[in-house]
Amino acid sequence: MVVLRIRNVHKRKYALICLCIAGFIMYRYLGMSGRGRRMSRKVGLCANTSQFTLEGEPFRIIGGSIHYFRVPRAYWRDRLMKMKACGINTLTTYVPWNLHQPEREVFSFQTQLDLHLAAEMELWVILRPGPYISSELDLGGLPSWLLQDSSMRLRTTHPGFIQAVNTFFDKLIPKLVPLQFKKGGPIIAVQVENEYGSFAKDQSYMLFIKEALQSRGISELLLTSDKHKTLKSGALRTVKLQKLNQRNIQELTAIQPNNPTMVMDYWTGWYDIWGELHHVLPPEDMVSTVREILRRGMSVNLYMFHGGSSFGFMSGALANPSYRALVPSYDYDAPLSESGEYTSKYHLLRDLLSRYKNSSDSLPDMPVLHYREAYEPAIMYQHLSLWDALSFTEGPFKSTKPVNMENLPVNNRNGQSYGYTLYETIITRGGLLQSGDNVRDRALVINNHAATAGHYKKINISQPAGRRTLSLLVENCGRVHQGRELDKQRKGLVGDILLNNIPLRDFTIYSLDMKPSFLDSLYQAPWKSLSETPSFPGFFMGRLFAYGYPSDTFVKLPGWEKGVVFINGLNLGRYWSIGPQQTLYLPGPFLNSGINQV
Repeated sequence: MVVLRIRNVHKRKYALICLCIAGFIMYRYLGMSGRGRRMSRKVGLCANTSQFTLEGEPFRIIGGSIHYFRVPRAYWRDRLMKMKACGINTLTTYVPWNLHQPEREVFSFQTQLDLHLAAEMELWVILRPGPYISSELDLGGLPSWLLQDSSMRLRTTHPGFIQAVNTFFDKLIPKLVPLQFKKGGPIIAVQVENEYGSFAKDQSYMLFIKEALQSRGISELLLTSDKHKTLKSGALRTVKLQKLNQRNIQELTAIQPNNPTMVMDYWTGWYDIWGELHHVLPPEDMVSTVREILRRGMSVNLYMFHGGSSFGFMSGALANPSYRALVPSYDYDAPLSESGEYTSKYHLLRDLLSRYKNSSDSLPDMPVLHYREAYEPAIMYQHLSLWDALSFTEGPFKSTKPVNMENLPVNNRNGQSYGYTLYETIITRGGLLQSGDNVRDRALVINNHAATAGHYKKINISQPAGRRTLSLLVENCGRVHQGRELDKQRKGLVGDILLNNIPLRDFTIYSLDMKPSFLDSLYQAPWKSLSETPSFPGFFMGRLFAYGYPSDTFVKLPGWEKGVVFINGLNLGRYWSIGPQQTLYLPGPFLNSGINQV
């Protein structure tokens, strides 16, 4: 009887809890979603006058950019809550084609942003589905398998590109259509491509993209975004800038005098490049410009509000005046730091934007910050040479001449997108090794499994005694993400390598794309205890112990030169001693409670 009474008490308690939860959900749905339910949702965002209107009511876009693919999924809610608490009313985000279609026949939308979450936070959404997005991503977000076509002309009406865009949009756009404002969702506008005014190789291309969106059901306001010097064409034109120049605004107003003026990308900071200085924009300068934009009655989007991290091999590169690769951190000196911390920019911005709220509204409280932990050092205790890992790669492949990364017969013949490629051939004499401009982007030259030098265009190879193996480990440091060099972003060896002016021939080629499946397979490899003089290049394994519930932390590599860090098989990104980036952000959700493999 006592047991039965206790169980009945528990039942009543659980029933009460369930009733409370149900009541809370109904409150959230009927309360928070009331904004959307009260609106008729027939007209949407309009730009027919000097000010935006949303369903006929005056509306100013105060937006902020967060890229869902640069933020751990477990932190999406946290970052959007911090955005809402700062006074932002609109989220803008890109859709990276290369992450959602890594192979021609493979579509992956598991990492798709939950736009219902944005609606729950009462945030509107401006979506930027590309297909080209720039965003400082490898190849501007375009998939590398497009480059298997030797005649490919990206961002044009080249038949191969058009066909690929249509295939991707056939999968993507139907997922977005129900999320539009007029369908009851949060999407109030869609951007057509990105910065095409500075590219403009094909006059009919933008019309094709516009029709590709509308024919599949996109019915919300369309807009384009360009730097002020290239405002040539588009639907509703918006501008990108960091310094507010009266002339720039006048040019935009002259092009479309009867439309709202919007700074689609106000750059709150900048990205960093390996070997250069860290970029910062003083908080006072940022807030001063935003204040002036708002004073003029303009709409604005902060790029970035929160930058996050370009995990793995996502980072892009610049081509001019010379090739320069980007770091994996996308902190951007934004109001919300790479790890989601508040900055002085955030506090100044929140104070400014609080003045633009309705008098009856107040900003939500700022969410409590996640705890950060300084864990004990991870000790590397095992070593695996590159040569002992080759049997776990896909291949090898034989070729008379070098084959670039994208044209290797791997990944269901979609080629290799990222990582390293090893080229091996037999030589019988030494001499001058010349690469010209055919190494993309860096190569470690290895003479008979002994590393001798790297990344120079000319190297003297010592005289071998008999037949020796000459190896070139080529690293793809990231494809250019903008400009007119996109079509030339093939990686690996893209032409002949000369030894004493004679082209090397008869290569054995290994693809080292560092995918999770490859890393998992390495657990079966013949690892050895770490000696005082391990061979390079190689793999090093250690353990990190996290007590209790794992917290955010950072990985620092004092004394290490160049490589990649994996935690529990997840690629955090590249490290390189030349800086400016000195640590890699390691989010708590990437860690296990207890032992973690490094």
